[in-house]
Amino acid sequence: MSKTSFNPFVMAQTQFNKTADVLELDGPTRDLLYHPMKEYQCSIPIHMDDGSKRIFRGFRIMHNNGRGPAKGGIRFHPQETIDTIRALAMWMTWKCAVADIPLGGSSGGVICDPHNLSMREQELICRGWVRQLCNNLGPNIDVPEPDIMTSAQHMLWMLDEYETIRGEKLPGFITGKPVGMGGSLARKEAPGFGLVFALREALKELEMKLENTTASVQGFGMVARSAVQLFQQIGGTVKCVSCWDQNDQTSYCYRKNEGIDFETLLTVTDVFGGIDKAKAADMGYEILPGDAWLEQDVDVLIPAAIENQITAENVDKVSKKVKIIAEGANGPTSPDADSEIAERGVFMIPDLLANSGGVICSYFEQVQSNMNYYWERDEVLGKLDVKMTAAFEAVLDMARKRNMYMRDAAYSIAVVRVAQACKDRGWI
Repeated sequence: MSKTSFNPFVMAQTQFNKTADVLELDGPTRDLLYHPMKEYQCSIPIHMDDGSKRIFRGFRIMHNNGRGPAKGGIRFHPQETIDTIRALAMWMTWKCAVADIPLGGSSGGVICDPHNLSMREQELICRGWVRQLCNNLGPNIDVPEPDIMTSAQHMLWMLDEYETIRGEKLPGFITGKPVGMGGSLARKEAPGFGLVFALREALKELEMKLENTTASVQGFGMVARSAVQLFQQIGGTVKCVSCWDQNDQTSYCYRKNEGIDFETLLTVTDVFGGIDKAKAADMGYEILPGDAWLEQDVDVLIPAAIENQITAENVDKVSKKVKIIAEGANGPTSPDADSEIAERGVFMIPDLLANSGGVICSYFEQVQSNMNYYWERDEVLGKLDVKMTAAFEAVLDMARKRNMYMRDAAYSIAVVRVAQACKDRGWI
């Protein structure tokens, strides 16, 4: 599956079909889980700052809500497609099931580029998206959260619009809100911290010492930054990170073999995770091509950017030194590259498990908002650690007992749990 022909939904369905074959799912169950249950597309008219009018396309897709209200991100991206949203919704269904939280999977997006929009224009898009879809969203129906290029501020605008329409306070409608406005402490760092909790358990399984472990990371957005932060805090060394350069319209890698200085690098990073190339060079970083993160001689690779980054075309470039791949992004490894990674014996922490910290903490935020009672940061992180560790152990136990690749074990657990919920409801 090459990058030029890549369709994320085809990838998600391929992964599901592989698991369905192993589990010998009956026809109706396979048909139900192969497709989204509901799809919505909308047009969002906006009066731009320059006096012109533009129409933006928005989406919301619910894959399955058999285990509870749907949950999933809302992303702003100029290359957004409905098939990407379909894939993300399906992956979220499995992710919630692996984490064993009572939620289903959904996803949403708007085709736009926040880099080229004022805050006022972004606010109008947020409010317009909610107005178009409000009857299909809600605390007990479908709960959005931040994704690529959306933030706590975007979530608050959406919440305000939803509450205005409904005429009541409903903070559980959306998660990823600002702390103090119904947001949970530790929500921002949860995706990356959760990944490191899972990585810690994998290092134990492989009897590798954390303080001797090196990593290379694709991305420097919310997930990547928090993963780098915690990994280095607990003794690991990150040698390389990559990010998109908006000015040059390409990506670069920033490498220091002795380890990056996270706090200092953060001072030259913008809100979208873009690093100032000139200032990083002044700090002594080697500036490398954007795909160089994959080729580093490190113990751990952390793809934490976008889909389809490790493929059949570049998997041979992965260093023989790499022992673990921890997927911070959704769908970063194509199925054909997966088979090569499995044959090499690289320990895979699949996206369904590795990046589930975000939705787990979003679930915690839902619970807190609905109770109107908020936990301290250490309590949130403690609960996240318990959930991530339990999910990791369940997947590892399945992999050991069935002699399965970790991704296959995670999918098997997830599909069985969702299928059983659908059967128990009498849908199939």
